[in-house]
Amino acid sequence: MKLEPTVYIVDDDAKMRSALYRLVRSAGMRAESFASALEFLSAYHSDPPGCLLLDMQMPRMSGLELQQRLKLEQINIPIVFLTGYGNVPAAVSAMKLGALDFLEKPFDNEVLLDRLQKAIQMDATARLNRHRHTKIGHCLARLTPRERETTDMLVAGKPNKAIADLLGVSVRTVETHRANIMAKMQAESLSDLVRMMLDFKGEIRDN
Repeated sequence: MKLEPTVYIVDDDAKMRSALYRLVRSAGMRAESFASALEFLSAYHSDPPGCLLLDMQMPRMSGLELQQRLKLEQINIPIVFLTGYGNVPAAVSAMKLGALDFLEKPFDNEVLLDRLQKAIQMDATARLNRHRHTKIGHCLARLTPRERETTDMLVAGKPNKAIADLLGVSVRTVETHRANIMAKMQAESLSDLVRMMLDFKGEIRDN
């Protein structure tokens, strides 16, 4: 079952929290609200995709401290910060740590909703990339050492004859390795295999 994206709202101001919840729901997005960073941490589950709408200034644990905690625990969720006047330097620091964006209060509702939609889409893309990366890793684990060596040479653009000479085997053997590689990697073509390997090594990035 596909999980519905969720906007997690964390703000210690009850009126602001309620207003944000209504705004997010009015745009057709699912929302959950929390009065503190600690409350969010105790309830958050990483299965549903989504984003975090986070107030910068909160007692006990600030928004910036929550961001640092999430980073330490390797919880990857896009964060949009809300900050009051005078807290822009802290918001800039948050963006250096990986926050998607920050908006100053008072903010434009449409601008905020646009940022949240982008954050949700970013999370969906990141989850897809992590799934693809894991799948490629599992496929690579099925290759024999010689097949992995052959794969590296194929990705480097070497033809079968050159690979055969380098490995000291026949071209037919290379062709057999290549067929096994394509099957195990679930690659439909050589270009597909090259893209998978470059993606796995981090040499391809989505725009």
